Order: sequence, then structure tokens, then C-alpha cells
Amino acid sequence: MTSDNAHLVTSNRFPDPDRAYRALIDAHRGLSDEESANFNSRLILILANQIGDHAVFEEAIALARRAAPDP
Repeated sequence: MTSDNAHLVTSNRFPDPDRAYRALIDAHRGLSDEESANFNSRLILILANQIGDHAVFEEAIALARRAAPDP
């Protein structure tokens, strides 16, 4: 479902953000760099599907890109 007025929510929505962070870090334990990158790709696509809105997903991509360090 797509909404014309949907926007990316950037405020914290987790009651325990540290728990979410720990879960993500724990999911990477024991993975090689390649396995970790593949895991991240799969997770991103699963969460993008959960968002289900191209505009919101593109907004998230832009935000992540701006936050990335320059090479």
C-alpha cells in the first residue's frame, strides 16, 4: 500500500533502542564480512517490503547516504 503523504519517521519508535541495537549486532556474530554484507542486504529488502512505500524507502536511502562518510 502506498500513501501520497507518507514520510519517513526519524524519531525513535523503540521502547528499548539498545535492545534493537543488540539484536542487530548479535545477528552478525560469527559471520564473515561477506556473510554479514549478504545478511544486511536481505534484512534491508525485508524491511523495505515492510515499509511498502517507494517514496518513504527512497527517503530512507537518501538519509542513509547523507550520513555515510565520504570515501
